[in-house]
Amino acid sequence: MATKKSPLARVKDEHESKEKLVDRVLSILGAISKAEGGEDLKAQLLAASNKKLLRLHEVGSEIKSKYGSVEKLAEALGSAMGRAKDAPFVDKLKTYSPARLLDLVKGAEKRAKAAKAA
Repeated sequence: MATKKSPLARVKDEHESKEKLVDRVLSILGAISKAEGGEDLKAQLLAASNKKLLRLHEVGSEIKSKYGSVEKLAEALGSAMGRAKDAPFVDKLKTYSPARLLDLVKGAEKRAKAAKAA
């Protein structure tokens, strides 16, 4: 039975160091959202746990590859929920965190798939 690697071991294996992982997370966050972080955000991320950084990297990479940006992700969620034309609702979705939006999209897609099968 293979044991699960610790977050520190995963960071070292996949990204070589925590600083490189933080730089990758910052570049992904810059690509998917309009938020400017600068040195303050980098300092916060360097103080964050390895597990949280790995989760941010996974979420950011998935959003970037599948949807391109947080705005497009919110629009995809609105259409998956059948409320794509409800502009205030979609605007409210854009205020949610990227990870929350991604989880909501996955749940909405799963429900839509189950409804088609039934």
